[in-house]
Amino acid sequence: MPFFGLGLHVLVALFFAVHAIRNGQPLYWLIILFSFPMLGSAVYFFAIYLPNSRLQRGARNVVAAAGKALDPGRELRDARAAFEFTPTAQNQMRLANAQLDAGSAAEAATSFEACLNGPFASDPEIRFGAARAWLESGRADAALVHLEKIRSDTPSFRVEDMALWMAKALAAAGRTAQAQAEFEAGVARFGSFELKAEYAIWAAHNQQPDTAKRLHADLEQSMQRWSRHNRELNAPLLRRLKAAMELV
Repeated sequence: MPFFGLGLHVLVALFFAVHAIRNGQPLYWLIILFSFPMLGSAVYFFAIYLPNSRLQRGARNVVAAAGKALDPGRELRDARAAFEFTPTAQNQMRLANAQLDAGSAAEAATSFEACLNGPFASDPEIRFGAARAWLESGRADAALVHLEKIRSDTPSFRVEDMALWMAKALAAAGRTAQAQAEFEAGVARFGSFELKAEYAIWAAHNQQPDTAKRLHADLEQSMQRWSRHNRELNAPLLRRLKAAMELV
C-alpha cells in the first residue's frame, strides 16, 4: 500500500510538472511538486491548473452568457455606476472589461490605459486587456506594444492566450511571416480549438488553402464530439470559420 500511494503521488506530480513546463510556470513548482507528497500537487491544482483550465473558463463563459442573455447591458451599467460613485483603480478595471465585452473597444482601450497609469501599472492582466481592446479597435501596433511588454516582463503569463492574441495582432499588423510562425508554435504547443480555428481563418485569407483545409479537417473531427451547447457558445467563431473556408 505505501508503494501504491507513492506511485500515485509521482504520477500526479509528473502530470502537473509537465503542465508547469509546457505553460512556462516558474521552475520552483517542480521542487514543490516532488518535495511534498500530494500536498504540492493539490496546491498546484488550485493555484495554477484550475484557474487556467478550460473547464473553469467554460463555466465562467456559461455564467457570463446567461447573464448577457437576460440583460445584455447590465454589467456595463453597473460598472459605470460603480466607477462614477467610487473612481478606484479596481472599479476602472471593471469598467474597462465591461466596455470591451459590450463591444466598445476604443473606450475600453482608453480605460485600460488609464489603469496602467496608476498603482497597477505592472499588472499583466490589465496590459493584456489593453492589448485586446486596441486590437479590436483596429490598432494592432498599440496591441503589440503591450503584448511584447508582457512577454518580456512576465513570460509565464497566460501563455496559451498570449500565443493566440500575439498571432492575431501580428496578422492584423501585416507581419505575415511572424504571424504564421506564432500560429504554428501555438498550435503545436497547445492545439486548442480556438488557435486552430483562428489559424485556419488566417490561412484561408492568406492564400494558404492546404493549411486551411488541414486545420479545418482537424476542427471538424473535434466538433463531432461537441454538444449543441458547445456549438452555441462558439457560434461567432464558427461563422467566421465557415465564411473563411468558402474562400478556399
